[in-house]
Amino acid sequence: MAKILYIEDEKEIGQWVTEDLTGRGHDVTWLTSGNQLEQYLNNIDLAILDIMLPGLDGFSIGKRIKKANQDTPIVMLSARSAVEDKLEGLSFADDYVTKPFHPDELAARVDALLRRFQKEEGILEIRHLQIDTKSLIIINKQTEKEILLTGKQYQLFQYFLRHLNQILTKEQLYEGVWGERFMEGDKTLMVHIRYLREKIEENPAKPTIIETIRGIGYRVKK
Repeated sequence: MAKILYIEDEKEIGQWVTEDLTGRGHDVTWLTSGNQLEQYLNNIDLAILDIMLPGLDGFSIGKRIKKANQDTPIVMLSARSAVEDKLEGLSFADDYVTKPFHPDELAARVDALLRRFQKEEGILEIRHLQIDTKSLIIINKQTEKEILLTGKQYQLFQYFLRHLNQILTKEQLYEGVWGERFMEGDKTLMVHIRYLREKIEENPAKPTIIETIRGIGYRVKK
């Protein structure tokens, strides 16, 4: 779960973006201006900023965020689609999304930035697991012991980590990890996920890390 600061003065857009990202597992703080910015500067994982705001505009707010913490990713979200606006935004921000947009697009861009910046930091924490994404060393924080996986289990878990918070179909997982077309009825993926859960879940019978999305596939949420 990422802590997201979202600044948007259009209440209808602000409400549905907040509800959508919250529904995807993120902790979203929605503000309608940058007046309270200072108290959030050092306690967020990502910022989403509209440009046209009362008081400080999104450009000014974004530059303040980057000055305070260069490693905080920023998404500019605006109806202003002129090239010069995009160039100004991308001079400091990490992505620029123009309105109107589909919520899946925004969520995908948010997840991509979070993965990119997490990869740079190297350490990822999910529930009771601490994962070094560079060496793929997995530590159970409760027991302080390393969790050892087989080669295919590492590949499968790594694929989930590269697609954090995304619902992945059986076809996507099988083709992404095994490099072959998924055949309906093949139990290979299911068996590997069962064995992986037995190693990383607190209670494999009630998994909280690798979620089953009924009728679709699986998801790992941060």
